[in-house]
Amino acid sequence: MAKVTMPQLGESVAEGTIGKWLKQIGDVVALDEPLLEVITDKVNAEVPSPFAGTLREILVKEGQTVPYAAEIAVIEEGAAAEAAPSVAEAAPSGAEAATKSAVPAAVPAPLPVVAPASAPAAVPAPLPVVAPAAAPAAVPEPLPVVAPAAASAVAPAVGDADARMTPSVRRLMREQNLQPAQIVGSGHEGRITREDVLSFVERPRDGGGAAGPETAAPPVAPASSPAAQPAPVLGLPSHSPGLASSSPSASPSPAVVWEPGQDDILVPHNQMRRGIAAQMTRAAAVPVAHSTFEADMTAVMKLRAAQADGYKAREGVGLSFLPFVVKAVVEGLKSNPDLNAHYTDAGLLRKRRVNIGIAIAVDNGLIVPVIHDADQFSINGINRAIQDLAARARSNKLRLDDLQGGTFTVDNTGWFGSVLTVPIINTPEVCILTTEAVVKRPVVRETPDGDVIAVRSMMNLVAGYDHRATDGAQIGRFVRDVICWLEAVGTDLPIY
Repeated sequence: MAKVTMPQLGESVAEGTIGKWLKQIGDVVALDEPLLEVITDKVNAEVPSPFAGTLREILVKEGQTVPYAAEIAVIEEGAAAEAAPSVAEAAPSGAEAATKSAVPAAVPAPLPVVAPASAPAAVPAPLPVVAPAAAPAAVPEPLPVVAPAAASAVAPAVGDADARMTPSVRRLMREQNLQPAQIVGSGHEGRITREDVLSFVERPRDGGGAAGPETAAPPVAPASSPAAQPAPVLGLPSHSPGLASSSPSASPSPAVVWEPGQDDILVPHNQMRRGIAAQMTRAAAVPVAHSTFEADMTAVMKLRAAQADGYKAREGVGLSFLPFVVKAVVEGLKSNPDLNAHYTDAGLLRKRRVNIGIAIAVDNGLIVPVIHDADQFSINGINRAIQDLAARARSNKLRLDDLQGGTFTVDNTGWFGSVLTVPIINTPEVCILTTEAVVKRPVVRETPDGDVIAVRSMMNLVAGYDHRATDGAQIGRFVRDVICWLEAVGTDLPIY
């Protein structure tokens, strides 16, 4: 018997609430198959099963809150193979009158889907939820996107068609019209990871191959309908001083209705707000220092202006300033590895992977999903990853892995016109960098003929850092590296 425990839901999350059990006692559970839904202050997410077998016991009921690592269920490993035949036999009960004699011979237990073009009565065996005649896109598990037109445009098979992956990765592949055989998994025993999928989606365009806009356009779909309008905290301002007057995408607070004689209304904290309060209280115990710098963003603005129309025509979304800042941060961390780390009482825990957290404003809260392995992405890849995270954050579709593993956080308070913010560090990380509004203002510049006053697009950068882990001198070197990268951007910088 294997014990299922409450998973780690994020570095700062200590507990989770059981929202819904997706399997019941006696059900067969495959490895990485969704087992339950967990509600936290950051995300409502499906938790995949860590074992394959039969669910024998549910230890925590729906609605109960338990701490991280608490035992929540018991799975009998190795029971899936024995239980599979009975499940396959029970599935076609609705069509039993028509297929009673044919089903046992035509549908073996391990491989129930033998002939996709056959009568719908053979389909329900492995898929109990979807109606037999439903469109392939509605079938969750067995790779529904096999349209000939899409298949002709995709890359040749180079991976394992039977490669394992989590349900969230499988869903992402369906959204991108991809199949497992196209991707070489880099995970344990060839597993396909989310990073593998995103890297594959980006690769054809980065490599300048034959894939044109028709091939690369579908991956932009995760940004959903509001793709042209990035999430508030994500997109650096596309224009400067007037940004403060533009309407944020978050919905306004509803009007308050006061009863006669009523002077106070208690607005209870939701789970996200309670989680933010707990994390901010922990962060307040950290001795955080701050340093403010200014960067000349004129070169980035020129590059963005030169690329904007063509990029939006190809990708369907705008190109904000934030991907450039994230790229500069990634480059700066290469020469300042002590800032890509977590602070522990035993010492500074350096991180090999560069996982950049992006602060995103959502209704009545703030969330920090993570771009994993951001150093492996081009500017276009970072922009698409940001758009994807923003869209799923707004629609409450973030996954657990989206909120885990952050090593450095980039915040953008400039979207509402702020020019100076004192950021709160995202513990246990050791540094956070906040970008402010890009504002045109006169700046003195030295020339061979003397000092001149020029109008430049300037942006303040504020670094907050854990003074136990680092000091102002190291932060100064790091931010100078970031600024030098931004100011040296040329119009020939590759976006892909």
